[in-house]
Amino acid sequence: MWRLMPFLFLLYIVAYLDRINMSFAVLQMRGQLDLSDRVIGRAAGMFFIGYFFFQLPSNLVLEKFGVRRWITILMVAWGVVSCLMIFVRGPVSFYSMRFLLGAAEAGFFPGMILYMKRWFPAAARARAVAWFMTANPLTGVIGNPISNSLLNLQNNKLSD
Repeated sequence: MWRLMPFLFLLYIVAYLDRINMSFAVLQMRGQLDLSDRVIGRAAGMFFIGYFFFQLPSNLVLEKFGVRRWITILMVAWGVVSCLMIFVRGPVSFYSMRFLLGAAEAGFFPGMILYMKRWFPAAARARAVAWFMTANPLTGVIGNPISNSLLNLQNNKLSD
C-alpha cells in the first residue's frame, strides 16, 4: 500500500490541479481571448461531456491493455492535450480542447478505482480509496497558491 498509494495520490493531485488552474486561468483568458461567461460555462460542460462519454469505453480498453499501459497512455494524452491549450484562440478551440481533455481524463478516476478494487483486499480497500480521494481537497490547498503564483508571474512580467 505505501509503495503504490503515494504515486496514485500524486496522479490524482495532478488531475485536479488542471481544474483549479482553469478556474484561475479563465480570469486572464476572458479578457485576452474575449471569452464570455457563456463560452466559459459551455467549455466546462464540454469537459464533462467528454468525461461522461469516455469513462466506460476507457475502462473497457483498460481491461484489454492492462492498467499500467492504459493509465500511461491516458497520462501522456492528458499532458499533450493540456499543453495544446496554449493554442486556444477562441470559443471553438476552447471547446475542442476542453472536450479532448475530458475524454483523456475520463479513464483515470474510474480506472484507479477499478485498479484498487483488484489490487487491495476487501479489508484494506476502503482505506486505500480514502487515502486516494484525500488528494482532492489537498489539491485546493496546493493548487490555489500555485495558480496564483503563475498568474502573478505574467502580471509581474507586464509591469517590469
